[in-house]
Amino acid sequence: MRKLVIADEEMMKIAVQQEIQRSEKSRYDHRLHGILLVAQGFDCYEVADMFGQNRSTVHRWVKQFNEKGFAGLQGGERPGRPRSVGERQWRTLGSDMRKSPRDFGYEQNLWDGKLLSYHLEHKYGITLKVRQCQRIFRQMGFRRRKPRPVIAKADPTAQAAYKKTPAARPQRKP
Repeated sequence: MRKLVIADEEMMKIAVQQEIQRSEKSRYDHRLHGILLVAQGFDCYEVADMFGQNRSTVHRWVKQFNEKGFAGLQGGERPGRPRSVGERQWRTLGSDMRKSPRDFGYEQNLWDGKLLSYHLEHKYGITLKVRQCQRIFRQMGFRRRKPRPVIAKADPTAQAAYKKTPAARPQRKP
């Protein structure tokens, strides 16, 4: 029988690892497979290399499995800082962002991280940096939109003046 090959192995390896990270159930199954391989005689280093994990991660899986059994492989609360925006404020902020910034008296037509940071501070009393506000966009399912420059509708001479590269000069004949 001919050996099967996966096209673009490196890219597919990354895609599979991302798919495993998408849900708690798939992460649990992934840990179970790691424990199964260790139980079959592979050491933690080999399993870590096969799975693309850090070696200490596989050690931790085995240790937790030995201490707590299958419950040790279940994902629990992940440590981290709690949200600065409460649940009610989160919903209100989502409805705010679905409106135009002009509805709140701002001069911009589109939301961006800087404006959202300003809006959070003045409406909710929450101070967040621009980068964290950009993460909020992604967490709420919004995507970045860029305003179109007005120059596209301008007259040809204004467009030529706006371009970064000058127009090509006519070639001289030798």
